[in-house]
Amino acid sequence: MDKKNHKAEPGDGLRSLKSTMLFRAINYELYVRPNKVIMIFGAIAMFSCIGYMAYMRRNSDNTKYLAVTSDGSIDSKKKTSKWTM
Repeated sequence: MDKKNHKAEPGDGLRSLKSTMLFRAINYELYVRPNKVIMIFGAIAMFSCIGYMAYMRRNSDNTKYLAVTSDGSIDSKKKTSKWTM
């Protein structure tokens, strides 16, 4: 089909409107067809990163720290707030 004689149909979206090449270059994702393989890869990567951050947060031990006592031995102590007495 010739693009000049193409009539807009439902579902064409912005592809059917006249626009400049600059607008199409800046808003590239509005004019390309969705790629399911890339979408699946991106979703897996995003959820893997979120899962890894949740795993690291769950397994981090932020409640204890190592302290050197006056005799030189290393002791694990629980963190205490300056605001609690």
